[in-house]
Amino acid sequence: MTNLIQRLRSKLCGFRSAERGNVTVIFALATLPIIGFVGAAVDYSHANSVRTALQSALDSTALMLSKEASTLSSSQLNTKALAYFQAMFNRPEATSVAITPTYTTTGGSQVTVNGSAYVPTNFMGVMGFNSLRVGGTSTVKWGNTKLRVALALDVTGSMDEDGKMPAMKTAAKNLLTQLKSAATTNGDVYVSIVPFSKDVNVGSSNYNASWVKWSSDDDTWNENNGSCKNYSGWSQPSTKSSCQSKSGTWTVANHNTWNGCVTDRDQDYDIKNTGPSTSVTDTLFPAEQYDYCPASLSALSYDWTGMATKIDSLQPNGNTNQAIGLAWGFQTLTASPFTIPAKDPNYKYSEVIILMTDGLNTQNRWYTKQSSIDARQKDLCDNIKAAGITIYTIQVNTGGDPTQSVLQYCASSSDKFFLLTTANQLVSTFNTIGTALSNLRISK
Repeated sequence: MTNLIQRLRSKLCGFRSAERGNVTVIFALATLPIIGFVGAAVDYSHANSVRTALQSALDSTALMLSKEASTLSSSQLNTKALAYFQAMFNRPEATSVAITPTYTTTGGSQVTVNGSAYVPTNFMGVMGFNSLRVGGTSTVKWGNTKLRVALALDVTGSMDEDGKMPAMKTAAKNLLTQLKSAATTNGDVYVSIVPFSKDVNVGSSNYNASWVKWSSDDDTWNENNGSCKNYSGWSQPSTKSSCQSKSGTWTVANHNTWNGCVTDRDQDYDIKNTGPSTSVTDTLFPAEQYDYCPASLSALSYDWTGMATKIDSLQPNGNTNQAIGLAWGFQTLTASPFTIPAKDPNYKYSEVIILMTDGLNTQNRWYTKQSSIDARQKDLCDNIKAAGITIYTIQVNTGGDPTQSVLQYCASSSDKFFLLTTANQLVSTFNTIGTALSNLRISK
């Protein structure tokens, strides 16, 4: 019995000092945090998957809201946002979903949608985390660019051929519809309309305006507008010089009989957008009673109905002077005698001239030779481009005329020159330009 007790005592002492079993004990204790970390990774991975789905739904919601945000009240915006989100977010395990949309128009239109949800955990609850919060935000911006577009439209006599005038009216009015649709609020897009032939009509009501010039180096108005009395001979003199050559007395016509047409300014102001000043008479616009005076131009406006009516009123007549159409398009965008709407410093502005013509240059105040008129026009186009204005040029060539190199030169890039061989192509071409301008307007 004594030996048995000694042997048990010896075994107990040995067991007490043994270290080989500690590995098992330590491993058992370490298993708990290892399982916790693995579980956390699983829970985080699941939560991240839900967050990705949430972000995707937020992006889609913001895009959908951007199409109609400007027409919705705050409560309607919230209702629409939640409906769009729920239609696209298919994660039923997510709870306490919260969606907050906001719409602002400072520096361009913007929709921001914030969202959050809670995802229950499977393993981290052991450590006191029963759920994980996930969130995201999505912002869509558009309309940070405002547009100002001048339409310089050829209304010369040849536009009466091959259906060009009706096609141009349809195309131009369709373009106005596109530009109107691109505007979120009034003033986002302004348009001016400049019908031109040899002259441009600035409105007969401006006969007393200080910027109209009633005499010039070639005495345009005084020479050609008036009546002759007490002349010798049987034929009625029609000009001042012919009247005086027959010893007659020339009486200049009253300015209120003017039809509103002006010819090219004195050089070099004919290729510049310098504002008119009575102290520098060469900057004034010379009145001319042109027999084929086109419809009056329209300054920058967003009166879409009025502009459509203006286009409907256009009639074809007269000779072609592309440069005067370009010059007045330039003027309507930038300088007096027009009141140019103030620019908001929070926006970018894009200014565009669209020149549509069907004929070669045949006449201006200075020349009757096409090459001379074209050379002058190229100088004008250089000045327009230097002012940061984009030029689109359209040649409607239904009569087999040569391609106009001056129009290719004036276009801001090769893809902004359009050579058309049928009138119907005007509609698709204006649509192409309108789409490009609308995309410029709504994108950031």
